[in-house]
Amino acid sequence: MSTSAIDAIRAAGGTRIAGPRAIDGDWRRILALSWTLAYSEFRLKFFGSVLGYFWQLGRPLMLFGVYYLVFTEFVPVNDKVKFFPPLLLFGVMLYQFFAEATGASVQAVVARENLVRKIHFPRIVIPVSVVLTSSFNLALNMIAVGIFMGLSGVPLTVRFLELIPIIGLLLVFVLGLSMLLSALFVRYRDVAPIWDVIAMALFYGTPILYPLEAVQIGWARDLIMFNPLAVVQQQLRHALFDPSVGGAAAAIGGYGKLAIPIGIVVGTLLLGFYVFNRSAPEVAENL
Repeated sequence: MSTSAIDAIRAAGGTRIAGPRAIDGDWRRILALSWTLAYSEFRLKFFGSVLGYFWQLGRPLMLFGVYYLVFTEFVPVNDKVKFFPPLLLFGVMLYQFFAEATGASVQAVVARENLVRKIHFPRIVIPVSVVLTSSFNLALNMIAVGIFMGLSGVPLTVRFLELIPIIGLLLVFVLGLSMLLSALFVRYRDVAPIWDVIAMALFYGTPILYPLEAVQIGWARDLIMFNPLAVVQQQLRHALFDPSVGGAAAAIGGYGKLAIPIGIVVGTLLLGFYVFNRSAPEVAENL
């Protein structure tokens, strides 16, 4: 319905009917809808493709190959980093998940305009399903990462359990951004190119291609560690590859400072939900 039509209804004494909010109904329905939509999109992504999943794995593997050659053969700045090849591959895979999920979420609501206009459902299903689809891809990619880690001789210890909260932190951050970006793009189409630049800046602001200790300027190191992706990468390196290297708390200067990137993650989730929930009833009108 156009804005002029809505104004005409109001002038005639009509009552505007708000659309569904972000959370409308019980959680079981929301989770079921999110899973169904994510699974359908995941299957459609590889439908009709002979190589299927290998195309999904190909991009991060090619990026890994380029970065590995550049930073080990041409510019060997990581020759003292323990298990650098599998660490690099793991970091590239996690960033690809981050970039894929947030990038797809930007236009997620707009791309589902027909669904939004015709079906009454809790709108939060859209960003949640996007994150779930990317999570399926990440889970498959982790199989290749695990094989490569085994071939590289990375020891399997109980510290691998730290991977659960590390991935959990990343998922919370991605979900918050997905809700925020998908809601903002409905009104402001400039969000897409702006986010492309920010996402690339976050990649180079995360110690994936270089070790954190290579950054000699103190304030620059602190600024890097305020990035939640840097916290994930540094803790990943400490837990899985080299316990002698300080974890995220040690790298940022204590648990007090670590509260800053953790607060950014939680704040992003709350802000994302607030903005998405506030705009959800008017999404169909604004498309």
